[in-house]
Amino acid sequence: MSSPAKPPLTPPASVAWADPQRQAAFARWLDGIASAHGLLPSSLRPASADASFRRYLRIDVAPSGSRIIMDAPPGQENCHPFVAVAQLMAQAGLNVPRILEWHEALGFMLLDDLGTTTMIDAIAHDDAGANQPLYLRAVDALLAWQAASRPGVLPAYDSALLARELALFPDWYLARHRGIAVEGRLRETLDSTFKLIVERNLAAPAVYVHRDFMPRNLMIPADPGEPRLGVLDFQDAVHGPITYDIASLMRDAFLTWDEEFVLDITVRYWQRALKAGLPVDPDFGEFYRGVEWMGLQRHLKVAGIFARLTLRDGKPKYLADTPRFIAYIRATAGRYRELAPLLRLVDEVEGTQAVTGYSFGRT
Repeated sequence: MSSPAKPPLTPPASVAWADPQRQAAFARWLDGIASAHGLLPSSLRPASADASFRRYLRIDVAPSGSRIIMDAPPGQENCHPFVAVAQLMAQAGLNVPRILEWHEALGFMLLDDLGTTTMIDAIAHDDAGANQPLYLRAVDALLAWQAASRPGVLPAYDSALLARELALFPDWYLARHRGIAVEGRLRETLDSTFKLIVERNLAAPAVYVHRDFMPRNLMIPADPGEPRLGVLDFQDAVHGPITYDIASLMRDAFLTWDEEFVLDITVRYWQRALKAGLPVDPDFGEFYRGVEWMGLQRHLKVAGIFARLTLRDGKPKYLADTPRFIAYIRATAGRYRELAPLLRLVDEVEGTQAVTGYSFGRT
């Protein structure tokens, strides 16, 4: 007589599920792979979540160690770019998680665990210079990624995509968050400034771009003998301006460095990039100006994204970092004469000077 079928495992209560059907599907999937990978389902617990609909769970394996499970609902998240970019990065010699299992239809994935300490956790926030070795390890990963670049492999970071990202600032930060009607002279100022920003950024040579290359997405290896930082959150990678990822690294969304340290790491990146034959401008001054203009595009975009995360997605913690981005925008706009109209606009929106150039209607 055959024994009755074993009921599927139930994920621990420490992991919350909004959808009981998805919870049941996950339990069946986990039950089906647990033995082959030595997984210990009772150890399942949250690892992290990001600004998208993805979340990550950690699970122990026998006799030691752990793995990461990605929960990416297929209705909201497409895992194919993650899989493709993970392969590209591994081929380039980067330390990225291996994909051990993937249920494409359900959006569940079993990954290597690159550790629990992000680069931002390991940074000495009160001593910039002490972080130079750590940042240079990040530069090493970035150079390896850029050196592997080939055209036609990743989506192009083209004028249409750059413009769509810039539109997040008026659509979400100004209109939805600040309640300002984006019309008239304000609209004209933004349109002309955004056109200039896109033109300047597309003048830079194109390489592989991680698109969120910052300390929160870089991991300190648990193995002290592993020199390479782990790289995460790479699924939005594109082929675009070589200035983007170094701007992202040094003008971070969650911490700010003085310009002396930013320049120190940026010039060391530039020197190594030149030596590696990467297409950076041979004049550092010109290259740094390109980095600033690229950073400006990113900061305008992220200010809009953080407002959207609060107003649409119910994640208000991100908006607390918006003043950092406004400061970045003001610093760059204040350095270039062509950006004076943008600086005046931002100052008036933020109330840092009297309204003289615009009449803001409220939505």
